[in-house]
Amino acid sequence: MLNRSRPRHAQSGVMLLEVLIALLIFALGVLGLVGLQANAIKQSGQAKYRADATLLANELIGQMWLSGRTFAILQAGFSSAGTGGAQYNAWKARVAAALPGADSQPPTVALQAIPRLPTLVAGVETPSTLPPGTRVTITMRWKAPGEPTGDPHHSLVLVNEIN
Repeated sequence: MLNRSRPRHAQSGVMLLEVLIALLIFALGVLGLVGLQANAIKQSGQAKYRADATLLANELIGQMWLSGRTFAILQAGFSSAGTGGAQYNAWKARVAAALPGADSQPPTVALQAIPRLPTLVAGVETPSTLPPGTRVTITMRWKAPGEPTGDPHHSLVLVNEIN
């Protein structure tokens, strides 16, 4: 009887090599998933800060709409110029408590009186008798914990017109 099968030593270790290659591919996949998870957690934190900043800015705009809405009243209570108005200072404290690093870069609220557009009646342009509106620009900056000091601050700029 002739033994026509290959000698055993020619295939020795092939199965072990296949298992090692499979483990390497699996390990690379797991490392990739861990990296994706870390990035997702970081992005989730950034989204929370952006949402908080947007809510705080909209809160201040809501307070402005509920005030007298004239330029003088808005300037006195909500402007960040000089020492800042009473409503601005209270809001600034809430911003510093909600956004990390916002105390080193305090938010700014810039107000600008804007004239009303003239009205057209039967093709004739007449100046508006309404008081001027106010353009409000709110700028907020923050820096998430653990970010390198050399990285720029994150920012949100909200522009609104109050009439």
